[in-house]
Amino acid sequence: MSKSFTLSLVPGFDSSQRDALRDLYDAVGWSTYTQDLNRLVTAVEGSHFVVTVWDDECLVGLARALSDDVSIAYIQDILVRPSHQRMGVGRALVNSILERYSHVRQKVLLTDDRPEQHQFYRSLSFHNTRELVETRLNAFVMFEGVELV
Repeated sequence: MSKSFTLSLVPGFDSSQRDALRDLYDAVGWSTYTQDLNRLVTAVEGSHFVVTVWDDECLVGLARALSDDVSIAYIQDILVRPSHQRMGVGRALVNSILERYSHVRQKVLLTDDRPEQHQFYRSLSFHNTRELVETRLNAFVMFEGVELV
């Protein structure tokens, strides 16, 4: 493993990289996504913006965004291979998205409730809606086939 990374900004997704995509999602334990690789590839290809990080031929990080490019950018699927975490890869991915959508008023992401994620996103100036006092917000979600309560 080299210590330098090639950050490649990708306006779309090259479906020839589907095996690398599957390997990355599996490496971070997101195997629900890889159970139907065609759906995952379709989701990534349908993204408005995709950024990847490669270490030689190995895909070590990916983030993607959905946006109208005016009022909202939804940041989706920020993944970093465990062997490359805590090396600035996640920060580079998110910063690339934030730079691309710097003119967009709202940047939104949903994540699970792990403390290390709270710290990471706070360090990037994101705010947890549970902690907002001046501007009260709620987030509502629905997942097909999943009982949430």
